[in-house]
Amino acid sequence: MSEIQSPDAISGIPPWLMAVAAMMSVQLSNALSVPVIEQVGPAGTAWMRMCFGVVFLWCIARPNLRALRRNDIPALIALGVVTGFMTTFFLAAVERVPLGTAVAIEFLGPLTVAAVMSKQRKALLWPLLAFVGVVLLTEPWKGSIDLVGVGFAVAAGTCWALYNLLTQHVGDRFAGISGLALTIPVAALATLPVGLPQVIAGTLTWWVLPAAATIALITPVIAFGLEMTALRRMTHTAFGTLLSIEPAFGILIGLLVLAQTPTPLQIAGIALVVLAGAAAQRDGDRTADTLVTTEIPASPSKENT
Repeated sequence: MSEIQSPDAISGIPPWLMAVAAMMSVQLSNALSVPVIEQVGPAGTAWMRMCFGVVFLWCIARPNLRALRRNDIPALIALGVVTGFMTTFFLAAVERVPLGTAVAIEFLGPLTVAAVMSKQRKALLWPLLAFVGVVLLTEPWKGSIDLVGVGFAVAAGTCWALYNLLTQHVGDRFAGISGLALTIPVAALATLPVGLPQVIAGTLTWWVLPAAATIALITPVIAFGLEMTALRRMTHTAFGTLLSIEPAFGILIGLLVLAQTPTPLQIAGIALVVLAGAAAQRDGDRTADTLVTTEIPASPSKENT
């Protein structure tokens, strides 16, 4: 195995900046998915995003499958399945609850993992503070909370926590986005049984396919690629800390794109979630000697053949 250095253009970009850009891209793609969900359902939308993602990724970085080792396969399959259902569950949540609320609930998953992995015992208190913030966001005392939507967001959060762990592992073993080019096809296959029926039963108006393709270019291609690159250079703790601002991005994108205006109490809830995430960890870059990367070279393009 040889360590593959990142290109200068990528290595010069701070990992935190790539992570922030990825978070904004994810929330933008989720907001833009709402009209598509109305036509083909959340599972159908997620599946179409994965399918178009495969097309884009294999055009950019078609991996050489013959170079794939047998012991790499379990992690790739696990990450692919988790990625597919993380998207499916979250879009199902967004169909029922506001975007910012869904992100805050989902965020409990990676925050809990980051707190558990922290060396500081007091970090375990922060997920509880975030939970208080989620309660303020959902306002259950009003009796209007959608428990099914909350359940989907919790399931997405569980997948998100596993996604972060597996993404770092896969990103350490494969150069560039070659790991992503291998896992997104698995995600498409894993979500096919739930996604294809919704697409068939839905309404495929003229704009649905190009909209799904555009969203797929944002997420999974750009966003997940940035996340995988950032996670190769950051600890779980640092990444978990940085993720604390994602619920705020969810509220912002929900306001700007979907006109979902939060109440003052909900804004306070988001503030608690962000505070909990920021306080749970300390920063930390991953050192180069922690990275062991196996390059899966791309297949030759037509220009090189």
